[in-house]
Amino acid sequence: MALYSCRLLTFAFLGWFLVKLTTAEFGEHSCFFAGALEPTQGGVEILIFFYADTRHTNTFFSSDIKKPGTGAGTRPTILSAEAVYCKALRPNFECFLGYDAAPMKVLGLETSCDETGVAVFDPDRGLLAQALHSQIDLHKIYGGVVPEIASRDHIRRLLPLIRKVLGDAGMERPDAVAYTAGPGLVGALMVGSGLANGLGLAWSCPVIPIHHMEGHLLAPMLEEDAPVYPFLALLVSGGHTLLVAVKGLGLYDVLGSTLDDAVGEAFDKTAKLLGLDYPGGPALAVLAENGDPQAYTFPRPMLKRPGLDFSFSGLKTAVMLQVKKSAEEGNTDRVRADIAASFQCAAIDTLVTRSIQAAKQTNLDRIVVAGGVGANLHLREQLAERFDGRVYYPRPEFCTDNGAMIAIAGALRLSDGSEPATIHATARWPLETLIPPGSANPA
Repeated sequence: MALYSCRLLTFAFLGWFLVKLTTAEFGEHSCFFAGALEPTQGGVEILIFFYADTRHTNTFFSSDIKKPGTGAGTRPTILSAEAVYCKALRPNFECFLGYDAAPMKVLGLETSCDETGVAVFDPDRGLLAQALHSQIDLHKIYGGVVPEIASRDHIRRLLPLIRKVLGDAGMERPDAVAYTAGPGLVGALMVGSGLANGLGLAWSCPVIPIHHMEGHLLAPMLEEDAPVYPFLALLVSGGHTLLVAVKGLGLYDVLGSTLDDAVGEAFDKTAKLLGLDYPGGPALAVLAENGDPQAYTFPRPMLKRPGLDFSFSGLKTAVMLQVKKSAEEGNTDRVRADIAASFQCAAIDTLVTRSIQAAKQTNLDRIVVAGGVGANLHLREQLAERFDGRVYYPRPEFCTDNGAMIAIAGALRLSDGSEPATIHATARWPLETLIPPGSANPA
């Protein structure tokens, strides 16, 4: 029995049982439901409830399912289905159906900034295929991302990458399309959103808008050793620095954020001060390996203040003054590695100290680190040395922007899928405004 758009329902069936679901939006469909049950004369063996607008997939069933009895008078087995992903219990459902229930294969599109990412995720088989195109060479000559150039390159790259990924996955079309709806560069987001909606119309499949930072937060779920809720998330990238208490999917409490520069931005700007090419963060980390992290004592802003917020503008200014002083003394080239190492030491110390403070305040013993800066080896070493609990990371290629994280986020948010009709592109979208899947459309 498919209950379209059902939330709360209370009804009695021939005195046999009382079923309570959550908000009654049944309306005129109740007469149809009662009429369908009446001819059974109490001979119903199985009654399954699920949200029909999730395309009959990614259903979760009670783990105490037993093979039903037969004949009139047998108490029916009630299976209530929720729109969540549960790979382990799918065989329980299939034993009743008598055939394999094909999972939803989700195509993920990432176009929030300067990487074009495409991937296909299958809830049962995991990541089927993925491809990524970086625009670094296009933006390098400008020393940073040029939004118009980024948008135009997404237009050029998306369709060829989609064809490649679908071919690698051995499929003609997915069952749903997930795309990054924000935050990010509006023009770049519109390219991905527009194409996702166009493909949804052509393929007659739902489209799912995804929050970019939630995608990063869920990237470690692609690994075999995936974290379980609840956990603390440290999201560190070129545009964001966030500490988030994660109780479940869509249940986010932002504990702290940067008051000025994101840590990835501070890495890039410091690298530019040291004459390193764009993108400077990875180049600075390489240079720092040859330097002395104790050569200069740079500030650790905000650590002695209450709260869990970050600030990196003061650290960046201290580095700028030291670079200027070294230039006046004529030894910039000789001390560049020391400056890089000392800056990295100060920035990472700030991140690790704040993360440990947040873990203690929330009594969480698991930390998820995601985002581009999550690939920094010094960050990983310091957390391993100083934090007593478990730390989870995505593999290095999934630390930066990618389609795989959007695809898995789409698979987990299938119930947020909608008919392709509206282009969602939001430059600023606070993570804490998200809600659990199925509650409402997140965009």
